[in-house]
Amino acid sequence: MGLKETLEKISDKAEKAAEKAKKALAEAAEKKAAEEEAAAEAKKAEQTKKAAKMASEEEIKDKMIDQATQTELETQQTYTPEDQKVQTNELLDTSGKTISAQTTGAAGEIKAEDFAQKAPKAKGPAKGYQAEETAPKVGDAEAAEGSLSQGSIMQAAQGTVSPASLAKAATATMDPRATTQFQLEQLLSGIEDGKPLPSWASPAVRSVAGVMASRGLGASSMAAAAMTQAVMESGIKVASEDASRYQTLQLANLSNEQQATLQNAATYAAMDTANLNNRQMAAVNNAKAFLAIDLQNLTNEQQSKTITYQSKVSALLSDAAAANAAKQFNARSQNEVDLFFAELGANIESASLNRVAGLKQFNINNKIAVDQFNAQMKTTKDQFNANMRLQIDQSNAVWRRNVNTANTAAQNEANRLNVMNLLGIQQNAMNNIWQAYRDQASWNMKISENAKDRAHNAAMQSAQIAGDKDLYDDQYDDWLTIEMIDNFFTGGSSNQTA
Repeated sequence: MGLKETLEKISDKAEKAAEKAKKALAEAAEKKAAEEEAAAEAKKAEQTKKAAKMASEEEIKDKMIDQATQTELETQQTYTPEDQKVQTNELLDTSGKTISAQTTGAAGEIKAEDFAQKAPKAKGPAKGYQAEETAPKVGDAEAAEGSLSQGSIMQAAQGTVSPASLAKAATATMDPRATTQFQLEQLLSGIEDGKPLPSWASPAVRSVAGVMASRGLGASSMAAAAMTQAVMESGIKVASEDASRYQTLQLANLSNEQQATLQNAATYAAMDTANLNNRQMAAVNNAKAFLAIDLQNLTNEQQSKTITYQSKVSALLSDAAAANAAKQFNARSQNEVDLFFAELGANIESASLNRVAGLKQFNINNKIAVDQFNAQMKTTKDQFNANMRLQIDQSNAVWRRNVNTANTAAQNEANRLNVMNLLGIQQNAMNNIWQAYRDQASWNMKISENAKDRAHNAAMQSAQIAGDKDLYDDQYDDWLTIEMIDNFFTGGSSNQTA
């Protein structure tokens, strides 16, 4: 093969190699253009996402600024305590707790007319007759015997414990609102799709979102799980605090109910004891009154029998004396006889008047004693009722004072919580604003550094491609030179052999 053919063959190979190199360069250029187009599309999408994110971040920043400068809590952020009210059935009244005075009826009176004696009258002129003896006709005096009436026999008053004086332990069941589970369900039910998170969950979610975004996991499932965990942890703290408040309130109400039950039971027990004492005193006083009446009746009966016996003796003595006087003074005139009987009648009338005066004085004394007893019973009743009303008023005053104290403590606690919530919201908002500024500055720094890195990498890649092309051209020229020299000295034998 001649030199010309060798050169043509080498030229053909060189053209093929050049076409191959051009094709490789074209493919590299197309690939680079595709990569640049894809990078441009990604950059455009990133800019769109960044713009949307910036708009959302602006709204969040405005919200955080509003919270940082907030001076008053909103209605949904304010804790308002529920005041306790004094119920009607919690107050004591005097119904069934007072007594009425027991009175004794008027004492029976003895009629003095039943014991009056009439003076004997002379039956005519004295007659002479035998003197008679009075001793066989007088007989023995009879003693009056009395028996106790049914009312004078006292029976001990028996008391029973009233059902109202038996204290019962106050019990209660756990209020669902006092459980952390119930409060957590209430808090989580306020989270709705498409709406901002509640104030108690926003700080933790923003913190987790910032950490995940700084690690490049802002849109990952790990970020969603971390945000959910942050919401649950924040909700558990708030729910535990709310449940604790309900537990404290329920325990205070149960304690107040138990104290009221014990106070009412003690009051009823004291009232039962006082009523038993009053019944016992009334029974004793009534028995004494009946016994006094029985004794007085026995005394009156004895006096009546004594007077009757004395009257009988006096009459017999008078008759005997008259008969003896008639026998002795048979010779006296009728005027003397009349004078004797007149004096005898005056004595009898004087004795009758004295007995009538004594009986009337006895009736007056009995009436005064009954009136004094009734007045004493009325005074005792009024004093007991006044003491009972005073104790009831004191109990009601203590209960109202306890309710007012509990309401004041609840209001003070609510004010403290509201102030702490307001300061907490302001501090969290300021921390979030500074964190947002730090995140934005860090993000801008990273964007700037990434842009410079990409530009540097692109420049290095372009320099490498240009260097590779120059190196290829130099190697190709060297190869052509070596091939031409080799063919020239060997005469194409190597090509033939090949």
